[in-house]
Formats: sequence, C-alpha cells, structure tokens
Amino acid sequence: MSEIEKGEFEHFMLKEIHEQPEAIRKTLAGRIRDGRVDFSDLEFDNVFKNTGKIIIAACGTSYHAGMVGRLVIEKLARIPVEIDLASEFRYREVLWNPNDLVIVISQSGETSDTLAALREARHNGIKVLAITNVPGSTIAQEAERVIYTHAGPEIAIASTKAYSAQLLIMYLLALYLASLRESCDAAKLEDLASELLAVDAIVENVLQEQQHIKEMAEKYHKVQSIFFLGRGLDYPVAMEGALKLKETSYIHAEAYATGELLHGPLALIEQGVPVLTLISQDKLVDKSMANIKEIKARGAVVLAICKENLQEHCQECDEKILLPRINPMLAPIVAVVPLQIFAYYMALFRGNDVDKPRNLVKSVMGD
Repeated sequence: MSEIEKGEFEHFMLKEIHEQPEAIRKTLAGRIRDGRVDFSDLEFDNVFKNTGKIIIAACGTSYHAGMVGRLVIEKLARIPVEIDLASEFRYREVLWNPNDLVIVISQSGETSDTLAALREARHNGIKVLAITNVPGSTIAQEAERVIYTHAGPEIAIASTKAYSAQLLIMYLLALYLASLRESCDAAKLEDLASELLAVDAIVENVLQEQQHIKEMAEKYHKVQSIFFLGRGLDYPVAMEGALKLKETSYIHAEAYATGELLHGPLALIEQGVPVLTLISQDKLVDKSMANIKEIKARGAVVLAICKENLQEHCQECDEKILLPRINPMLAPIVAVVPLQIFAYYMALFRGNDVDKPRNLVKSVMGD
C-alpha cells in the first residue's frame, strides 16, 4: 500500500484507530429510527422472538467483542448466552435445541475455525447469524442472515476499527432483541440508543489523549511483562488490550478478571511490575480499588484507564488516562481506544513492524 493511502499517519494501525468515529457512524447509519433500533430488514424477527439460547462463536479480537455481546444481551434481552472460542467449538458435544441461535463473528468472513462452527451449527439444523466486515465472504454466504460492520478495509493485522464496529453491532442487536421481546423498559432502550448515537464524539475526545498515552508508552516500553485487569464489562476490554499489546509489541501480557487476583495470579506481582486496570463500571469501582490496594502493597506500578467521574477513587494509581463520562454499559466502546493507542506506541518505541507483526496474518484460514 502506498504512503498516500496512509495519509498523514505513519502506519495503517494508527490511521485505523483514528478512523473509528467514522466507522461507528457508518455502522450506525440507518439502524436507529425514532429512538429504536431496527433490524427488520433481516426478516429474522420470528427467530429472534423465539430464540431460547444464543451461542456466540468467534476467535481473537472478535471473541472479545462476543464477550461484551454476551453480557449486554443477557442484561437487556434476558436470553441465555454462551460464548465459545470457535477453535474449540468443533470439539464440544453441544446440547442443541431447535430454537437455539448461533452468532458467528469474523472481520474477514473467512476465519476457518469460525466457518467450521457455522457449518457445525447448520449441519444440526440451527439458524446462524453472521457479523462480518466483508460482503461476499464465505461466512456471509453460508449464514442464514448477515449483519455487516461498515468499518471499511482494515490493512493493519492488529484489528482496531473492525473491533469497534463489531462491538457496536452487539449493542444494537441487544437493544433490538430486548425491544422485540419486551424484556426491558422501552424508555431505557431509547435512552441507550440515543447514547449510542453520541459515542462517535466521545471516541473523538479520547483520541485527543494520544500524546499523553504516547508519553506513557515511552516510559514503559522496555518492560518484559504487563498485567491487565477489569471487572464486569471491563474484563473483555482488558483481554482485548492484552491481545493488542502481545500482537504488536511482543511483550508478555495477561488479562485477568480483577476478582481472580487472589486466586493465584497475585503471586506474580512483585516490585515494579506494571498493572493496567480499567475502571469504568461505577458500581464495581470500590471492589476493584480494594484489589488495587493489594497490588500496590506488593510494589506494582498501576496504570488506570478511568472515567472522569471515578478519578477520585483512583488516587492511588501511579498513572491515569481519563475517559469522558459515559454510561457504564457502553464504556467498552470507548475504553478500548487508549489500549489500542498504547499498544501502537509500545510497538513503535520497540522498533517493531506495527502493521505486520511477526508470525501473524490478517485472516487465519488454516486449522
């Protein structure tokens, strides 16, 4: 790809991080009408209304989007949701029910493990809904219905804007299911839909923190290991942040649900070890900070991605990147952006090929 295609940016990854507000706007376009999410064009309402269980299958970054999807669908639509790594799905003895719905998520629409999960579901007579970025892809052709993310071409191997678009689709789908099944107060659903329409502007505000995040990355780019923590909806975001760092910087990074620290991982914390924690869930902040005190007592350096209205709770953290005030349920769309920028600059300062990390390909098409 030519330098012109990168525009003002040194790498495609940074360009695509900055394209996220536009990807959000394009993915939202036409989906919210009169305060309500509309997927009636899929002609799948009967399936949505009668689904007894949803199974989400995906790999890598798409799996993390599915983890968020599970939480918001269960909360709003009150449908039981399972999520599986597509690479493991084929080895399960799935207890299928005729009214199950499988949702597969793949940026490329060609991920071999995700395609295998789709085919396994279809073989058992189960309806499949695909979420992908590529019209005409194999997964798009073989699923009963498809919802396209409109992220545009993504060149960098480490996915950023496609992930944000996948997250957005999961929220839209949760709102639509909840509306169809009347499982949630209509006014609450309209409020959430309205807030989704403002998320692009909030992401643009977060992008203004780039210089601050760059300085933080320069300070820590020589570390050998980083731990990521999050509770509730922050946990899948922590997992995505750790994956981005591993992909681009080759730094050992592990993500844990914050409450799991005392169940073993705390033994890994020693003087000077960096721990990056997400603090965006208002009702969970006290529990999270209680764990942070345990970490600090053992000499860890704590970096916090924290909402502005929660920063007083984060005074004990060594570094803070502040997020604009946002509904906690929607926070994952915003909280991931600083982690993407951090991973980019960590890789850059380490002299890595940011757009083409070693050993990785954009679409995993082999077993």
